[in-house]
Amino acid sequence: MFATKFAKWNRTILSIVICAVTIGCSPAPKEESSTQKQQDSMQIEHLLPDKPQGKPVVYQVFTRLFGNTNTTNKPWGTIEENGVGKFSDFTDTALQGIKELGTTHIWYTGVPHHDVITDYSAYGITGDDPDVVKGRAGSPYAVKDYYSVNPDLADDPTKRLQEFESLIARTHKNGMQVIIDIVPNHVARNYRSLAKPEGTSDFGEQDDTGVAYAKDNNFYYVVGADFQVPLSLDGYQPLGGEVHPLSDGKFAESPAKWTGNGSRKAQPNFHDWYETIKVNYGVKPDGSYDFPRLPEQYMQLEIEQHAKFWQDKVVPDSWRKFREITHYWLDKGVDGFRYDMAEMVPVEFWSYLNSSIKMKNPRAFLLAEVYNPELYRHYIQLGKMDYLYDKVEFYDSLKSIMQGKEKGKVLHQIQSGHQDIEQHMLHFLENHDEQRIASDDFAGKVGGAQMGKPALVVSALISRSPTLLYFGQEVAEDGSEDLGFGDPSRTSIFDYGGVPAHQRWMNNGKFDGGQLSLSEKALRSFYVDVMKISAFHPTMLGGYMPISFKPDQVADAQTGEVLNRQAADKLVAFVRYTDNQRVLVVSHFEQQRTINLDVVLTAAQLNTLQLTTGEYLGVDLLTGAQITLMVEQELGVMALNLGPMQSVVIQL
Repeated sequence: MFATKFAKWNRTILSIVICAVTIGCSPAPKEESSTQKQQDSMQIEHLLPDKPQGKPVVYQVFTRLFGNTNTTNKPWGTIEENGVGKFSDFTDTALQGIKELGTTHIWYTGVPHHDVITDYSAYGITGDDPDVVKGRAGSPYAVKDYYSVNPDLADDPTKRLQEFESLIARTHKNGMQVIIDIVPNHVARNYRSLAKPEGTSDFGEQDDTGVAYAKDNNFYYVVGADFQVPLSLDGYQPLGGEVHPLSDGKFAESPAKWTGNGSRKAQPNFHDWYETIKVNYGVKPDGSYDFPRLPEQYMQLEIEQHAKFWQDKVVPDSWRKFREITHYWLDKGVDGFRYDMAEMVPVEFWSYLNSSIKMKNPRAFLLAEVYNPELYRHYIQLGKMDYLYDKVEFYDSLKSIMQGKEKGKVLHQIQSGHQDIEQHMLHFLENHDEQRIASDDFAGKVGGAQMGKPALVVSALISRSPTLLYFGQEVAEDGSEDLGFGDPSRTSIFDYGGVPAHQRWMNNGKFDGGQLSLSEKALRSFYVDVMKISAFHPTMLGGYMPISFKPDQVADAQTGEVLNRQAADKLVAFVRYTDNQRVLVVSHFEQQRTINLDVVLTAAQLNTLQLTTGEYLGVDLLTGAQITLMVEQELGVMALNLGPMQSVVIQL
């Protein structure tokens, strides 16, 4: 163990303080009382500024599930049996509960009108065929009308657009902005807009269906072949086998169109995105491009130059259609878009679209789903995206650390490789595509949602990147419900149902957490504390310094035995700093052992942080505990006692 006279003295003082106000002094700590938590919050509130410092927090809600109070959760249940949430469920009280997490933007998932099985023919809405719809409630990524919203979400389907406009206004009134999905790569097989503006043509309406490809065709065609419904696998039956007049294994489409994921077969595979059709952006079947290419120098140019480049260019019809769609929603008050599978669409289109959006609304929030790290810089710098998912590198690695499969230091390697773009890489622990942390398949029965606590601290605080939270994450929702099409461990986006832990926070529309267990309340309180730091603290837009550990800096708190390399591998630590503020963050991913830890700062690190010889009093922003950093002989040491899955965020 690192041996200095002040390290031992500091740990003695720290143990007394931390044992009084925080977990970590025993493997099975007691929960704080709500009174104690409130007192601690009052102690540290003055350390945070009044207004956000500019680091966004996105709260993703699956709109049809958020406000649903029905607890039936019958597999393949109808809207009458399992219920559905509405726009009107987002009351001022609900929105303030969301804002409490530091939220700057709400991503309302599933708003554009997509295929649903529920019968709305009385409202002039055509029915959808179960043979090409996933689930009973339908996939939000099979949009059938980009100029309208999902009728499921309205109290009065005839006024569904007005009800969404009211939600936009209500969100703005509560100090947050609105994001909706745009799915440019594909649309529903039966796309037909009932609400399009006069003079606007539907996707495919003017296509030449006698050729596989034409520049201004919106779709690709399998000439001479009719579409065939995929062969079902594993005994799958639409609607769970329920009889439906359109469920006959057939869907009329002649000629067949390419499927959304790029399948060129008239009968796609069951695992293809068979409910959707691929949109043509001027990419020929051989992969060559039928549109102007952007010179590489445009990676260094600003929005105005990109917009000017496209002013006199002739672009494919699909480009113009999506430009009209996004501008339509901007005019409705929408503040930004989350782009589904953006890397399946050429980067030049994004330059064209995003520059037009930013010229209309410079503050628009543009988030894209891009998974190939080699494309990150092109989509940010050439495609003018504000933010990309940091999944394949950061999220996947952090998940492996939580599961004990990866070493903590890998995150520092990732951050080092992202230094030129890190503020553009959105961090998350959950979203609608990923497993719930509390599910058995993710963190397991031992760690459960508690393992999400050190991960949240790291994910939300390690960089200037924005953070995304998925509704229910903050109250340990486990996604275990089997609702029909969707897989347990992920809250289904295809079925009607309720979200149990979230419903306990909702408390029948009071949105006060009245039905939460003590552990669920404590978890949400922890999320609130961490996200306040993420959204408000000035160092979150400052510099980043990784901290590493040697095995002799980590010891078992019970026995004093110096631990092996694996103990150090379960730690992630860093400093966030500005010219006059420094915050040390340490997260411990061990599920059972309490440790004594010496955090050691080298002379070079002390110089960067402008720390000279002396004592520096620190305050843990999560607990209010006071902790001292001793700097002596060009070495800084802070002695910590960390319980299982505990984090500290120490402002010096």
